[in-house]
Amino acid sequence: MMENFALILSALAIGYILQKSQAFPKEAPLILNQFILYISLPAMALLQIPRLSFSLETLIPILVAWAVMGLSALLIFSLSRYFGFDKKLTGALLLVGVLGNTSFLGIPIIQAYFGANALGYVLMYDQLGTFIALSTYGTFIAVYYSGTSKVDVRSIGKKIITFPPFLTLLLALCFIGSEFPPLFLSVLESFAATIVPLALVSVGLQLQFALPREDIKPFVLALTTTLVFAPLVAFMLFSLFGTKHLSWDVAIMEASMGPMITAGVLASLWGLAPRLSASVVGYGTLISFATTYVVYQFLA
Repeated sequence: MMENFALILSALAIGYILQKSQAFPKEAPLILNQFILYISLPAMALLQIPRLSFSLETLIPILVAWAVMGLSALLIFSLSRYFGFDKKLTGALLLVGVLGNTSFLGIPIIQAYFGANALGYVLMYDQLGTFIALSTYGTFIAVYYSGTSKVDVRSIGKKIITFPPFLTLLLALCFIGSEFPPLFLSVLESFAATIVPLALVSVGLQLQFALPREDIKPFVLALTTTLVFAPLVAFMLFSLFGTKHLSWDVAIMEASMGPMITAGVLASLWGLAPRLSASVVGYGTLISFATTYVVYQFLA
């Protein structure tokens, strides 16, 4: 486990140093993310999903993901109205305070704690939960709260059904219980192994920490929601409906991940409190290493 965390921290530090030294071009995170999304994640889906079995446990990460995101969005929307936050600030919080980094952080952290056997459940939570939420809910929030144009439902649907990791996930579900030839598995393992170092270097390349005083209240709201409220919701669901199983452990850990970097990028692109969004993602990413450890201790 220590080797895994040494890799995580080293890759984050390398990415951050490269960002500050400007050794990589500004578009480097985009290129790394595209490689991960189009090659690494599909390879991991084909490698891990067929090892699952169709059961209620397979659905648990998906159900928990949507319950956590739905209640988190409701909490942020209600408190934003109570505090009198303006429309664009509310939109930013509904992105970075609701959508968790369940792939780029979730995969390396959960692999460190639970091993490769947990990664199939991670992909269920991420691809059928967080990713679809980013593509639908995230797009709606960005467009609506920026107030620049109408939401194009057809365009959103097209993005989802043509996204390579999602298509690969659907393909992989068709092979549950099957075994691929050893040569094919070896190739998949090599490509899937690239996701952890590349994702973490990409995260480091995008970390931002500036936080003006006027942003403190929404900053605290966003991080409290994603790092405290979200895992509490997952724990509550487990206490009401769950039995001890790896799928529940993964779902609770995924719910405790820091804010999604792509959500911060989306907020910035649509002019939704970009400075605050970057700060929430930057600090939230680092703090989540401590909070996920606490959550893991409760699970253990």
